[in-house]
Amino acid sequence: MKNQSVLHNQDPATVSGFGDEWSRFDQSGLSMEELQAQFERYFRIFPWESLPDNAVGFDAGCGSGRWARLVAPRIGKLHCLDASGEALAVARRNLREFHNCEFHHAAINDALFPEASMDFGYCLGVLHHILDTQQALKALVRLLRPGAPLLIYIYYAFDNRPFWFLWLWKISDAVRHVVSRLPYGGRYLVS
Repeated sequence: MKNQSVLHNQDPATVSGFGDEWSRFDQSGLSMEELQAQFERYFRIFPWESLPDNAVGFDAGCGSGRWARLVAPRIGKLHCLDASGEALAVARRNLREFHNCEFHHAAINDALFPEASMDFGYCLGVLHHILDTQQALKALVRLLRPGAPLLIYIYYAFDNRPFWFLWLWKISDAVRHVVSRLPYGGRYLVS
């Protein structure tokens, strides 16, 4: 029998790490101006005008719920999914004023909804942390109605960046690898 984490296409250490991160840094102190500016950078290409009235969609890997705070007022229902129960608890707390948000403690590959049942979806900064990114992307696409938008953000290759940028990134990535293996208290202290 396969390991349950592999069946759900997730790495338990990554899920646990993000649960701890969102519990410590819950985004509640973020000003609305800063949140709105970040939101505009991510969502500026999202086709809001193409959504039906009372659209139903998903936030896959909702974390603290920061994006959902600005999406929920625009739509009918938002399904907030996260593999971390700790992160989902933070999202529930941060989104308590929105009655159109439903929370699901689930991995992206868990079949929670019927195929072609969603009017839109987004998954920001999550897919590159999943064991099989392509499988997870296919799982998200299956949820969408034909023509429904899916906004994703994943890390990218640095083909369009100067040589020095790549080296700075490699140094920061080496530091990140060391820090990410520290116990929670050590990671908290370094961050």
